[in-house]
Amino acid sequence: MLRLDGKVAVVTGCGTAEPGWGNGKTISVLFARQGATIEGADRSLEAAQETARIIEEEGGACHVERCDVTDPADVAAYVAGVVERHGRIDVLVNNVGRSSPGGPAELGEAAWDEQIDVNLKSAYLLCHEVLPVMERAGGGGGVSGASVAGLRYIGKPQVGYAAAKAALLQFTRTTGVIYASRGVRLNCVVPGLIHTPLVDRLADLYAGGDREGFAAHRHAQVPMGRMGDAWDVAHAALFLASDEARYITATEIVVDGGLVATTP
Repeated sequence: MLRLDGKVAVVTGCGTAEPGWGNGKTISVLFARQGATIEGADRSLEAAQETARIIEEEGGACHVERCDVTDPADVAAYVAGVVERHGRIDVLVNNVGRSSPGGPAELGEAAWDEQIDVNLKSAYLLCHEVLPVMERAGGGGGVSGASVAGLRYIGKPQVGYAAAKAALLQFTRTTGVIYASRGVRLNCVVPGLIHTPLVDRLADLYAGGDREGFAAHRHAQVPMGRMGDAWDVAHAALFLASDEARYITATEIVVDGGLVATTP
């Protein structure tokens, strides 16, 4: 069950800059454990190489490169390299994301543009290059990392991030319908409050650096009484990427411990 043997999986944001397990690092390692060959991309080559080291020490196959997934030329060159090495791409995981605080009056135009570029345009650029490759090969599957912030207001003023993630959900649904008859499936994982190394950075942005208090507040928001972790997100992504999800497209799996169901 949920095997990816023989599949080539592209994972963007495959590294974690801080110690610990971020979503992209965890997805990469889990997919490799399930038999996939990982092609990782990250803006930090050092972080990507740490992911590759873990995979290779476990006997898996992984190749990583530095890539700015908001730059069309970088993305085109990166995807061309993957195709040159393998001849195909079976799985695409659009994992990158970044949040900046502020409503429309506080968020500067440059920060707004960055939020759209990182959280939405990156997925478009990867799909623009990868989906034709999948179609020519007879099929494939894409999984994009959205956020419950694209579904509900969850207590943080982050209008750029929320708007971009909401757009990513609809981009994926629409593209999933367009490609449904072409053998290519596209879905989203929608994480809620996840305890990754990113939480400390969010505490610096939204809670004046009170990391302990910020984490406690996030735990208390969740009906299960705790945040999830990157493995919860990775297992949902694995299901959507696997052949067991072959009849699932243009939709999403919410991984949030019940948060959205209890948020007005």
